[in-house]
Amino acid sequence: MKNEEISLETKKALALSLKKAMRHKNFSKITVKEIIQDCGVNRNTFYYHFDDIYALLRWMLTEEAIEVVKHFDLLVDYEDAIRFIMDYVDENDYIISCAYDAIGRDEMKRFFYSDFIAITSSLINNADEKAQKHLEPEFKDFLANFYTEALAGTLVDWAREKHIKDKAKIILYLKTIIETSLSYFK
Repeated sequence: MKNEEISLETKKALALSLKKAMRHKNFSKITVKEIIQDCGVNRNTFYYHFDDIYALLRWMLTEEAIEVVKHFDLLVDYEDAIRFIMDYVDENDYIISCAYDAIGRDEMKRFFYSDFIAITSSLINNADEKAQKHLEPEFKDFLANFYTEALAGTLVDWAREKHIKDKAKIILYLKTIIETSLSYFK
């Protein structure tokens, strides 16, 4: 096994241990010690891969959800990408709730924003290129920021209020907004 493969397997094992701990404990109460004990690695191994538990959390969420979304053809499959992210949040409710309780709404939104901005920028750039509209870079940045803020905020709010907000309706609303916006590029 190559070093990169070993490193990836170690990161995945650390993430799995974090997930286990998050099932029964507040994020702020989880220690590096309990993660490494569960995982069977030493403290140096943890800190070789991650600066702290927050970095592990970020890596885990990025690896499991955001990286997958990047492989969707967002001009065609944006609805599937949105559904995938919402399903991930639904299936991993305890992780999202635990992280939300530890870092708060604004930080969770910032977290999703930093991962979604590249995706929305790519979507806008690809649509602009395909339609040959030649939008000003400043306007494309504005659009990417606008949609990223909206997506991140909607996702964080829905994660906390799933019991009163219907996932199918939110997906429909987001799809309608995106389709309406993308129709400009046709």
